[in-house]
Amino acid sequence: MLNTAVLVLNRNYQPVHVTSVKRALSLLYQGVARAIDDTYRLYDFADWAALSAQEHADSIHTVRRVIRVPRVLVLMAYEHLPKGRVRFSRLNIYARDEDTCQYCGRRLPRSELNLDHVVPRVHGGRTSWENVVCSCIECNLRKGGRTPEQARMQLKRKPFRPRWTPLYRGAIRRLTYREWLPFISLADSSYWNVELAQE
Repeated sequence: MLNTAVLVLNRNYQPVHVTSVKRALSLLYQGVARAIDDTYRLYDFADWAALSAQEHADSIHTVRRVIRVPRVLVLMAYEHLPKGRVRFSRLNIYARDEDTCQYCGRRLPRSELNLDHVVPRVHGGRTSWENVVCSCIECNLRKGGRTPEQARMQLKRKPFRPRWTPLYRGAIRRLTYREWLPFISLADSSYWNVELAQE
């Protein structure tokens, strides 16, 4: 329970991050953040602990009390948003292509996917959003160092630079908490923060 997700908002109620319950309770206890309930009321730690004295399905037990897990926190002194640029990363490419091979159209687990340069680097292809796609291993081997036309393969969709706002790590489509819905857009978000080198 302590490692499940909590949405963190800036003081303008805009999402900036997702953190663990453990970290969220620490922020709440230190007075850095306030918990928000279903009716959009804010609570400091003492009020939240008193409010959540009744046992709830989403709660943790301490030696002295039962505390309901806050699913949304508001930072009291932070109003900035993270940069709106989407990192060029392996899993952001997987997210853009919806874990689907862009040649055969099969949706596969990420462990069975890799990246392919549409125009191979040996032919001057660049490592960029517009030239890298998700592909299954079988299609990648079949295509080899050729262009799709040379390999007689067709792309399902032309690669493009996404315009997501990376509000937090983790994909929105994996959203599991209804308390988050009023605060997020339904666009995909950024996913691993390791940026790939563009050429």
